[in-house]
Amino acid sequence: MDGCLITLEGPEGGGKSTQIALLRDFLERAGVPCTVVREPGGTAIGDRVREILLDPRAADMTVRTEILLYAASRAQLVEQVILPALCRGEVVLCDRFVDSSLAYQGFGAPWDREEIRLVNRVATGGLRPHRTYLLDVPVEESIRRLQSRGRGIDRIERKGKKFHERVRQGFLRLAQAEPDRFLVVDASRPADEVFHLLRRDLEKLIPISREGEA
Repeated sequence: MDGCLITLEGPEGGGKSTQIALLRDFLERAGVPCTVVREPGGTAIGDRVREILLDPRAADMTVRTEILLYAASRAQLVEQVILPALCRGEVVLCDRFVDSSLAYQGFGAPWDREEIRLVNRVATGGLRPHRTYLLDVPVEESIRRLQSRGRGIDRIERKGKKFHERVRQGFLRLAQAEPDRFLVVDASRPADEVFHLLRRDLEKLIPISREGEA
Protein backbone atom coordinates (compact mmCIF):
# COMPACT_ATOMS: atom_id res chain seq x y z
CA MET A 1 0.00 0.00 0.00
CA ASP A 2 1.91 3.02 -1.29
CA GLY A 3 -0.78 5.70 -1.07
CA CYS A 4 -1.09 8.47 1.50
CA LEU A 5 -4.11 9.14 3.71
CA ILE A 6 -4.48 12.78 4.70
CA THR A 7 -7.34 13.79 6.97
CA LEU A 8 -8.68 17.27 7.65
CA GLU A 9 -10.22 17.82 11.05
CA GLY A 10 -11.51 20.63 13.20
CA PRO A 11 -14.56 22.42 14.56
CA GLU A 12 -17.53 23.41 12.42
CA GLY A 13 -16.88 26.30 10.07
CA GLY A 14 -13.14 25.72 9.91
CA GLY A 15 -13.01 25.65 6.12
CA LYS A 16 -12.21 21.98 5.58
CA SER A 17 -14.22 21.72 2.36
CA THR A 18 -12.49 24.80 0.94
CA GLN A 19 -9.03 23.50 1.75
CA ILE A 20 -9.75 20.03 0.39
CA ALA A 21 -10.88 21.57 -2.90
CA LEU A 22 -7.68 23.65 -3.06
CA LEU A 23 -5.48 20.67 -2.21
CA ARG A 24 -7.21 18.47 -4.77
CA ASP A 25 -6.73 21.10 -7.47
CA PHE A 26 -3.06 21.47 -6.53
CA LEU A 27 -2.46 17.70 -6.66
CA GLU A 28 -4.31 17.25 -9.93
CA ARG A 29 -2.34 20.06 -11.59
CA ALA A 30 0.85 18.39 -10.34
CA GLY A 31 -0.24 15.09 -11.87
CA VAL A 32 -0.69 13.35 -8.52
CA PRO A 33 -3.72 11.01 -8.49
CA CYS A 34 -6.02 11.68 -5.57
CA THR A 35 -9.38 10.65 -4.18
CA VAL A 36 -11.55 12.95 -2.06
CA VAL A 37 -14.01 11.58 0.50
CA ARG A 38 -16.08 13.02 3.33
CA GLU A 39 -17.51 11.70 6.55
CA PRO A 40 -20.08 10.61 7.28
CA GLY A 41 -20.90 9.40 3.79
CA GLY A 42 -18.81 8.79 0.70
CA THR A 43 -20.66 5.59 -0.25
CA ALA A 44 -24.29 4.79 -0.99
CA ILE A 45 -24.67 3.19 2.44
CA GLY A 46 -22.68 5.93 4.16
CA ASP A 47 -24.80 8.67 2.60
CA ARG A 48 -27.94 7.06 4.01
CA VAL A 49 -26.31 6.93 7.44
CA ARG A 50 -25.32 10.59 7.03
CA GLU A 51 -28.95 11.59 6.51
CA ILE A 52 -29.88 9.94 9.80
CA LEU A 53 -26.96 11.38 11.76
CA LEU A 54 -27.45 14.98 10.66
CA ASP A 55 -31.25 15.05 10.63
CA PRO A 56 -32.46 17.71 13.12
CA ARG A 57 -35.49 15.48 13.80
CA ALA A 58 -33.16 12.88 15.36
CA ALA A 59 -32.60 15.06 18.43
CA ASP A 60 -33.17 12.10 20.78
CA MET A 61 -30.36 10.01 19.28
CA THR A 62 -28.20 8.53 22.04
CA VAL A 63 -24.44 9.00 22.09
CA ARG A 64 -23.92 5.23 21.81
CA THR A 65 -26.05 5.14 18.67
CA GLU A 66 -24.16 8.12 17.27
CA ILE A 67 -20.79 6.44 17.84
CA LEU A 68 -21.88 3.21 16.17
CA LEU A 69 -23.49 4.93 13.19
CA TYR A 70 -20.40 7.01 12.49
CA ALA A 71 -18.27 3.87 12.80
CA ALA A 72 -20.56 1.93 10.44
CA SER A 73 -20.34 4.65 7.79
CA ARG A 74 -16.56 4.78 8.27
CA ALA A 75 -16.18 1.01 7.93
CA GLN A 76 -17.96 1.03 4.57
CA LEU A 77 -15.93 4.02 3.36
CA VAL A 78 -12.59 2.48 4.32
CA GLU A 79 -13.27 -0.87 2.68
CA GLN A 80 -15.08 0.38 -0.40
CA VAL A 81 -13.17 3.57 -1.24
CA ILE A 82 -10.15 4.46 0.91
CA LEU A 83 -8.23 1.18 0.92
CA PRO A 84 -8.61 0.59 -2.84
CA ALA A 85 -7.38 4.14 -3.52
CA LEU A 86 -4.39 3.68 -1.23
CA CYS A 87 -3.57 0.38 -2.91
CA ARG A 88 -3.56 2.21 -6.25
CA GLY A 89 -0.96 4.56 -4.80
CA GLU A 90 -3.26 7.57 -4.61
CA VAL A 91 -3.41 10.41 -2.12
CA VAL A 92 -6.70 10.25 -0.22
CA LEU A 93 -8.02 13.54 1.16
CA CYS A 94 -10.59 12.74 3.84
CA ASP A 95 -12.95 15.34 5.34
CA ARG A 96 -13.08 14.00 8.94
CA PHE A 97 -12.05 10.58 10.24
CA VAL A 98 -11.64 8.86 13.61
CA ASP A 99 -10.40 12.01 15.36
CA SER A 100 -13.82 13.59 14.83
CA SER A 101 -15.47 10.74 16.73
CA LEU A 102 -13.00 11.20 19.57
CA ALA A 103 -13.53 14.97 19.63
CA TYR A 104 -17.31 15.11 19.20
CA GLN A 105 -18.41 12.00 21.07
CA GLY A 106 -15.36 11.48 23.31
CA PHE A 107 -14.81 15.05 24.48
CA GLY A 108 -18.05 16.77 23.46
CA ALA A 109 -20.61 14.24 24.74
CA PRO A 110 -18.47 13.11 26.66
CA TRP A 111 -18.04 9.32 26.25
CA ASP A 112 -15.30 6.83 27.13
CA ARG A 113 -12.63 7.54 24.52
CA GLU A 114 -11.07 4.09 24.80
CA GLU A 115 -14.41 2.56 23.83
CA ILE A 116 -14.55 4.88 20.82
CA ARG A 117 -11.02 3.89 19.82
CA LEU A 118 -11.90 0.20 20.12
CA VAL A 119 -15.02 0.53 17.96
CA ASN A 120 -13.07 2.45 15.35
CA ARG A 121 -10.17 0.00 15.28
CA VAL A 122 -12.74 -2.57 14.21
CA ALA A 123 -14.35 -0.17 11.72
CA THR A 124 -11.08 0.86 10.05
CA GLY A 125 -9.03 -2.29 10.48
CA GLY A 126 -6.53 -0.14 12.36
CA LEU A 127 -5.98 2.25 9.43
CA ARG A 128 -4.34 5.49 10.56
CA PRO A 129 -3.78 8.75 8.66
CA HIS A 130 -0.28 9.59 7.51
CA ARG A 131 -0.99 13.26 8.26
CA THR A 132 -3.85 15.15 9.90
CA TYR A 133 -4.45 18.84 9.29
CA LEU A 134 -6.34 20.36 12.21
CA LEU A 135 -8.05 23.56 11.09
CA ASP A 136 -8.55 25.28 14.42
CA VAL A 137 -11.01 28.14 14.81
CA PRO A 138 -12.43 29.78 17.98
CA VAL A 139 -16.00 28.78 18.79
CA GLU A 140 -17.29 32.35 18.37
CA GLU A 141 -15.86 32.51 14.84
CA SER A 142 -17.17 29.03 14.10
CA ILE A 143 -20.70 30.08 15.06
CA ARG A 144 -20.43 33.29 13.05
CA ARG A 145 -19.38 31.36 9.95
CA LEU A 146 -22.18 28.84 10.35
CA GLN A 147 -24.75 31.61 10.65
CA SER A 148 -23.42 33.34 7.54
CA ARG A 149 -23.77 30.27 5.33
CA GLY A 150 -27.42 30.94 4.62
CA ARG A 151 -28.46 27.32 4.91
CA GLY A 152 -30.11 25.17 7.54
CA ILE A 153 -28.24 24.04 10.65
CA ASP A 154 -27.85 20.27 11.08
CA ARG A 155 -28.28 18.28 14.29
CA ILE A 156 -24.63 18.47 15.33
CA GLU A 157 -24.31 22.17 14.54
CA ARG A 158 -27.37 22.88 16.72
CA LYS A 159 -25.57 21.79 19.87
CA GLY A 160 -24.66 24.57 22.28
CA LYS A 161 -21.56 26.69 22.64
CA LYS A 162 -20.23 24.70 25.61
CA PHE A 163 -20.44 21.49 23.59
CA HIS A 164 -18.50 22.99 20.70
CA GLU A 165 -15.88 24.42 23.06
CA ARG A 166 -15.32 20.93 24.50
CA VAL A 167 -15.00 19.62 20.95
CA ARG A 168 -12.44 22.26 20.02
CA GLN A 169 -10.36 21.61 23.13
CA GLY A 170 -10.64 17.89 22.43
CA PHE A 171 -9.15 18.32 18.97
CA LEU A 172 -6.28 20.35 20.42
CA ARG A 173 -5.59 17.69 23.05
CA LEU A 174 -5.51 15.00 20.37
CA ALA A 175 -3.02 17.08 18.40
CA GLN A 176 -0.84 17.60 21.46
CA ALA A 177 -0.78 13.83 22.03
CA GLU A 178 0.41 13.10 18.46
CA PRO A 179 2.51 16.04 17.28
CA ASP A 180 4.22 13.98 14.58
CA ARG A 181 0.90 13.28 12.85
CA PHE A 182 -0.95 16.56 13.37
CA LEU A 183 -0.34 19.97 11.87
CA VAL A 184 -2.44 22.58 13.68
CA VAL A 185 -3.32 25.63 11.59
CA ASP A 186 -5.12 28.80 12.67
CA ALA A 187 -8.12 28.59 10.33
CA SER A 188 -9.39 32.03 11.28
CA ARG A 189 -6.76 33.30 8.83
CA PRO A 190 -7.66 33.94 5.16
CA ALA A 191 -8.18 30.74 3.16
CA ASP A 192 -5.21 31.39 0.86
CA GLU A 193 -2.87 31.72 3.84
CA VAL A 194 -4.16 28.46 5.31
CA PHE A 195 -3.70 26.73 1.96
CA HIS A 196 -0.12 27.99 1.68
CA LEU A 197 0.73 26.33 5.01
CA LEU A 198 -0.96 23.06 4.07
CA ARG A 199 0.61 23.00 0.63
CA ARG A 200 4.08 23.60 2.05
CA ASP A 201 3.63 20.65 4.42
CA LEU A 202 2.14 18.45 1.70
CA GLU A 203 5.17 19.01 -0.50
CA LYS A 204 7.31 17.48 2.26
CA LEU A 205 5.14 14.36 2.35
CA ILE A 206 4.59 13.69 -1.34
CA PRO A 207 6.98 13.99 -4.29
CA ILE A 208 5.59 16.88 -6.36
CA SER A 209 6.80 17.52 -9.90
CA ARG A 210 7.27 21.25 -10.34
CA GLU A 211 6.95 20.74 -14.09
CA GLY A 212 3.63 18.91 -13.65
CA GLU A 213 2.39 21.57 -11.26
CA ALA A 214 2.89 24.40 -13.73
